[in-house]
Amino acid sequence: MSAIYRRRYATNIIALTLSGIATLIGLTFLAWILWITISRGISAVGVPLFTKITAYADQGGLANAIVGSMLIDLMAILICAPIGVLAGTYLAEYARRTKLGSVIRFLNDILLSAPSIVLGLFVYVIVVLPMTSITNGSVSFSAFAGAVALALIGLPVIVRTTDEMLQLVPGTLREAALSLGIPQWKLTVQVLMRASGSGIATGVLLALARLAGETAPLLFTAFGNNYMAYGLLDKMASLPVSIYQYTNDPNPAMHAIAWAGALLITLFVLALSLLTRLFFARKKVNHD
Repeated sequence: MSAIYRRRYATNIIALTLSGIATLIGLTFLAWILWITISRGISAVGVPLFTKITAYADQGGLANAIVGSMLIDLMAILICAPIGVLAGTYLAEYARRTKLGSVIRFLNDILLSAPSIVLGLFVYVIVVLPMTSITNGSVSFSAFAGAVALALIGLPVIVRTTDEMLQLVPGTLREAALSLGIPQWKLTVQVLMRASGSGIATGVLLALARLAGETAPLLFTAFGNNYMAYGLLDKMASLPVSIYQYTNDPNPAMHAIAWAGALLITLFVLALSLLTRLFFARKKVNHD
C-alpha cells in the first residue's frame, strides 16, 4: 500500500472515530436530559394535571396552561406557515440569483438568530402598548400578541427550510415541465411543491417544536392567567410560562408540577417528530 493510501486510510479512521465519539456524547446528554425530566416529573403526572387549573402547593394542575399553549402555538403556526412558505418559494423560484433575494436571505438569517426576548419586546411595543392606549391604560396582554411574537420566531425557520428544499429539486425537473408548456405558477404549485412537500412540512413542524418551548416572548405578550381563558384578546396561560413561575416557588410540590410540564413539552416534541417520520415514510412507500 502506497503512502498516499495509508494516509487516506488513517485519516478516514480518525474521522470515523471522532464522529462516533461526538455522536456518543450527544446521545449521552440527550438520554441524561430525558432521564432527569422523566424522573422528576413523572410523580406529578396524573388526572389532576390535565383537569385542574393553576396549581397551588400540591393542589391544581396545568389544564389552563396546556389549553393556552395549544391555542397560542396553533395561532402562531397559522400566521407564520403560509407567509413563510410563500416567502421561501419566492426566494427559491423568483429571486434565486438577484440582489433582492440575497438581501432578503441576509435579513432572514438575522431574524433567525435574533434572541427571542428581543422579539417579545418588539411585539410588546407594536401590539401590546397600542392596544393598551385603546383600553384606557389597562395593559392589554393577550393571546394574540403572544401568537404574533411566536410567529416571528417560527417565520425565518420556515422561510429558510422552504427555500433550501425547493433549491434541492433537480433543475432537469423544471426544464422538463417548462418544455411541456406548463406555466411557472403551475410548475411551482403542482410539481416543485409536491417534490419538496415533505421537507417543507418538516420545516413547519420544526418551527412548531421550537415555539412549544419559548418562554421569554410570552412573558411580554400573553403574560399568563390563573384561570381558563379562550379569548384571543385575553391574557392566557402557557406551559413554558407556568414552568417558569412554578420553578420560582420554594415548594417542592410546585417544582414537581413544573417538571411535569417540561415532560409534557418534551413528549409533545418527540411525538411530533415520530408522527412526522411515520407519515412521510408511509407516503413514500405508497408512492413507490
